[in-house]
Amino acid sequence: MSQLKNVIIPEELIVSKIYLIRGQKVMIDRDLSEMYGVETRVLNQAIKRNAKRFPPDFMFQLTVQELSDWKSQNVISNKEKMGLRKLPKVFTEQGVAMLSSVLNSETAIAVNIRIIRTFTRIRQMLTDHTDLRLEVEQIKKKLDHQDKNMEAVFQYLDELLVRKEAPEPDRKSIGYQFGSGKS
Repeated sequence: MSQLKNVIIPEELIVSKIYLIRGQKVMIDRDLSEMYGVETRVLNQAIKRNAKRFPPDFMFQLTVQELSDWKSQNVISNKEKMGLRKLPKVFTEQGVAMLSSVLNSETAIAVNIRIIRTFTRIRQMLTDHTDLRLEVEQIKKKLDHQDKNMEAVFQYLDELLVRKEAPEPDRKSIGYQFGSGKS
């Protein structure tokens, strides 16, 4: 258990290794193996031995086009590209969680806990931002409604000003008049 305390992976490093591929937040096998302190081939061997634990929504292999897109988006150097002899496997949050049962070492457990907490924090931040966005939309709708009301008020005030500036027509007085002499 003492090893769990010694594993320190900065959250920023984990976040920088989470990519959006096929509309999912994923981590690449070589990044995970580096964090776990094992070779990528060792990680992949463990996955192969436990293939039933990794359905397609937990792990999938990149296509040639996805790998090319990923390399260009992340400006991978030639040295780093050399290490990619095979199409990498990528793991969703659930796949990363499953890795802890496949790589049953203290380091793997500690790293997985850190990664899962980071995924959770990212999800919470997205939820918070969604709530904030909804509140902003509600405020915009209210302001839009108020703008329309203000336009109506100003239009009414303009009409009143136009009426006030126009000469009043002679009005026939109504009611009882004193001293008219008629009875």
